[in-house]
Amino acid sequence: MSQKPTYHELETRVREFERSESERNQVQKELQHSNDLLRAIIEAAPVAIIGLDLDGNVHSVWNPAAEKLLGWRANEVMGCPLPSVPADCQEEFRRFREQISNGETLYGIDVVRQRRDGTPIHYSIYGSSLHDARGRISGNIAVLVDLTERKVAEKALHNSEAKFRNMMEAFVDPLHISSPDFAIEYMNPAMIRRVGRDATGEKCYYALHGLDSKCDWCVFDKFIQGDKSETTIRSPLDDRQFRISNMPIENKDGTISKMTIYRDITEYLAAVSEKEKAQAQLMQAQKMESIGNLAGGIAHDFNNILSSVIGFTELALDDVEKGSKIEDDLQEVYTAGLRAKELVAQILAFARQTGGELKPIRIDIIVKETLQFIRSSIPTTIEIKSNNIDSDSLIMGNQTQVHQIMMNLLTNAAFAMEENGGFLTVSLKDTVIEERFGKGNLDLNDGDYIELSVSDTGTGIPPEIIDSIFDPYFTTKGPGEGTGMGLAMVHGIVESYGGKITVESTYGKGTTFSIYLPVTRKRKTQRQYKPEQLPIGTERILFVDDEAPIAKMGALNLEGFGYSVTIRTSSFEALELFKAKPTEFDLVITDMTMPNMTGDKLAVELMKIRPDIPIILCTGYSKKISDETALEIGIKAFAYKPVVKADLAKTVRKVLDAA
Repeated sequence: MSQKPTYHELETRVREFERSESERNQVQKELQHSNDLLRAIIEAAPVAIIGLDLDGNVHSVWNPAAEKLLGWRANEVMGCPLPSVPADCQEEFRRFREQISNGETLYGIDVVRQRRDGTPIHYSIYGSSLHDARGRISGNIAVLVDLTERKVAEKALHNSEAKFRNMMEAFVDPLHISSPDFAIEYMNPAMIRRVGRDATGEKCYYALHGLDSKCDWCVFDKFIQGDKSETTIRSPLDDRQFRISNMPIENKDGTISKMTIYRDITEYLAAVSEKEKAQAQLMQAQKMESIGNLAGGIAHDFNNILSSVIGFTELALDDVEKGSKIEDDLQEVYTAGLRAKELVAQILAFARQTGGELKPIRIDIIVKETLQFIRSSIPTTIEIKSNNIDSDSLIMGNQTQVHQIMMNLLTNAAFAMEENGGFLTVSLKDTVIEERFGKGNLDLNDGDYIELSVSDTGTGIPPEIIDSIFDPYFTTKGPGEGTGMGLAMVHGIVESYGGKITVESTYGKGTTFSIYLPVTRKRKTQRQYKPEQLPIGTERILFVDDEAPIAKMGALNLEGFGYSVTIRTSSFEALELFKAKPTEFDLVITDMTMPNMTGDKLAVELMKIRPDIPIILCTGYSKKISDETALEIGIKAFAYKPVVKADLAKTVRKVLDAA
């Protein structure tokens, strides 16, 4: 028989049992705490955590992140197959479970499925097996990381990059992106075409501009602060001008790359330059027109004075004792009057700007007058020499244009000597050009020519530009000093006259321009007044001029030829007289420029009263009427002031005989 335990043994056993129960309770508490902590972690986890049994049914775990990701609540899926796996993916899901069940751990399998509401979701699956207390695989745990927003962002970024690249590649202007160490990271097709190759990886200053070091205009330093910059450059690679726009591009590592867009403005700047030159020419033309108007007005008044001077001198010479000292003095007055008449004629030609009208003219007179004019406008350090500039040869030309030729050549010569002074030499001589004498490179027809030479001892013309000096807009002068049209205009005028212009220059020593103009004929200049047999008549003439001395002088001259003359100094008075006695006059001579009613309007009113009345219009200068318009209204002839007595007598007789 077994012995009963003692009280002490029983007490010991009770104490051991109590201690074991206490430890078990503590373990259970710790286990409960661990389970609570795990559950809290699962519930709070931002990724979907799903527990699956060996059959693939949802078991034990379906956290809130899974509800949010897939759209089903835990109580709707517990014990059911995973709802996000469609029928066509069941085989894939089965292999996934088998891999996990075999003890494998799966990392980051990306799949695209649908949420409960049908919207697509993109997530990555991580999987591992679950084991029971005996170490056997009892199920699987799957972690689903939502990639939807990231994938959308990645796609948007990809699309943006593709759009940006397409835009840059379609950009008509060349552009490139270069790194902080000046290496080219990207070139668009336009830049590749400009350079002739894809120079990605090369230094931008070498590939784009052919330089061995950083460009002088580089703005990379400013980009460190994120500044934008624009500037205009001329690339040494192709000598084109570009407006470049620079933009900073921040890299992932914090460094700054530079994107530069090149806008080719070479043609634009050329067009702007042409426009500015055209505007300068317009302003010059307007200025010349204003000066011309002023000159014309002055010349008109001066012509009236000259008419009296020359006319009354002629009358005095008719009555003075021949060979007397008074006759000699009057001859000097008459000669000076004729010289003044020629000078006024030049002023009027300039004022009229009649560039296309060619007449036989003497250029020696224009040369002398131009030299006198320019003397006061050039530095005293420049000495003017004239060699044999007397010539009675005539050319078919225009006084204004010849004056322009002289002014351009003389001012250019003065400009070349402006700094150091020197000698300006002008010569004029008759010459014969024939094949047997040798023409050089003149390419002119055989015949008589007048040669005009303008030489200076200035800086000369560099050999590399001498072939361009006659090109329009070519100039070596600075802004505001010339338009580049001077020599081009001279060349055009000379060629239009059938002549040639040549240039010889030694750089640093001087230049000579030679002009050859064909001679039309020669004549001797009559400087003294000599009475001649002039036509006479007995007709009745109405003489109208608002200047009383001119009216008086005209009447005296015409009465000396036998005519009966009535004078009026008012066009209104003349019209009233003619209305009262329209048949008492055989001819009307009227000034053009008169107050209240001009001569052409008076002529129209007179011809309304009597259409057959012949009218001579006297004018010193007028833009309002030309030979053509005068003939259209019925005026029979022009008499240009100051009218010399002989010209007046011949014109009057010619008109009366034709009436």
